[in-house]
Amino acid sequence: MSRQPAFVVEDQSAVIAFLEAHLSPVTRIDTHGAVVFLSGERAYKLKRAVKFPYMDFSTVERRAAMCAAEIEINRQVAPEIYLGTAPVKRGRDGKLALGEVGETAADAVDWLVVMQRFDEDGLLDRMAERGALTPALMTALGARVARFHDGLAPIRAGFCTPDDYRHSVAADVRQMREAGDRLDPPTSEALAEAMPAALEPHMVLVARRVAAGAVRRCHGDLHLRNIVMLGNEPVPFDAIEFSERIANIDVLYDLSFTLMDLCERRLRPLANRLLNEWLWRIAELADAPHEEALALLPMFLSRRASIRAFVDAQAAAVSGADTSRARDYQKVALSFLRPAPPRLVAIGGLSGSGKTTLALRMAPEIGRSPGAVVARSDVERKRRAGIALEERMPAGSYTPEASAAIYAAFLARAERVLRTGHSVVLDAVFARADERADAKALARKVGVPFEGIWLDVPKEVAQARVAARKADASDATPAVVERQFGYDLGQITWRRHGLPDREPPARS
Repeated sequence: MSRQPAFVVEDQSAVIAFLEAHLSPVTRIDTHGAVVFLSGERAYKLKRAVKFPYMDFSTVERRAAMCAAEIEINRQVAPEIYLGTAPVKRGRDGKLALGEVGETAADAVDWLVVMQRFDEDGLLDRMAERGALTPALMTALGARVARFHDGLAPIRAGFCTPDDYRHSVAADVRQMREAGDRLDPPTSEALAEAMPAALEPHMVLVARRVAAGAVRRCHGDLHLRNIVMLGNEPVPFDAIEFSERIANIDVLYDLSFTLMDLCERRLRPLANRLLNEWLWRIAELADAPHEEALALLPMFLSRRASIRAFVDAQAAAVSGADTSRARDYQKVALSFLRPAPPRLVAIGGLSGSGKTTLALRMAPEIGRSPGAVVARSDVERKRRAGIALEERMPAGSYTPEASAAIYAAFLARAERVLRTGHSVVLDAVFARADERADAKALARKVGVPFEGIWLDVPKEVAQARVAARKADASDATPAVVERQFGYDLGQITWRRHGLPDREPPARS
């Protein structure tokens, strides 16, 4: 007879067998923390009777509380999915029975989270497997996650201090070592050295992020398998309910799970698009700009991959599956910590010349994962005005004085990014010689390589492109292009070329 792993503290085989029979026909999904039964239009989640250092479902009472907490938390992000809890109880005849959603039962044998079933082909991990994820979907996801993060209250106490970070990284290291041969021991040891080294130089930043309100009660488990397309909208679900320590995190660390998942699947261009969309849309923090947190991103990504490795190794221990995927996650975790010197690339050209298309195409290939931050003057203008990126600026907004302020602000934003060790692609018209000189001077100031690119296209092409734009941060019109073609651009020393009019690729 096979022996259960030590972290399984109770035999739930009778409940599982009952649910499989009662809900038949049923599809069963097993994870290290739950068994999910898909039946008809509903999904029923049974929490496993397990006890980990980070997750305790060891008693019926604890599982009941965590089922209720899962409903409460996830209704904030996916109310259309989460229906309520239901008990599994024993009748007078001694047989197990399934209670109704919302029913209370003091003598319940176990508890279930009951959800509205959705089309599993809409899960983003499955879409990734069949090549169905797109830049447009990343735009929608970045906007949704930014709105979600902006709606959360800051938490300035709890598991978020520099010492908490140290202890958490130390726990990651310990868990990898304890996994032994289920993971790759040499990689575990390399991460044991590299992860703390990536964290320690940034402890002041960690404390400042807490004080500024960047730590919130986040989703906590935002990987691709926990995001589903409902209609045309990507909807996160299955947020962490079992641990405040895991869920009370920096908003960038929350996003990092999705970024890591995309990078691990070799979809770095999509990860880059998601990061940039999120940065363009999330509300500013006056005392700790989100760009500064990019100094923590390599460690965030590495931790997400390391935790995934450990969780997958534990799941394999339950199911007897192969652990090669867990070992792959370890290798990815280590790759995030390898240095990649930052660069500054500036792309100029009149409206409609293809600057943003080229910027988004180049960015994933520059610097460390998931590629360069794209700093757009059009985005800077909308953020400073406090309006949505898709809204038009009021009449009279495009004065020389306003333009000078926008250029100064977006160069300052680029400097903050570069000083974190992250690369930047500047996207602006750069019609004036002094604007182009300022971009090059920024690279000298920070001490990074600089490349300037100027895009030339025929006026008719540029006008057709701006006329066809929808829901874009740029307010340019064909009339604006007409005026720009009368500008005295001065001497342009940047590398000049044209650009095909096409969307950046979805895969690296």
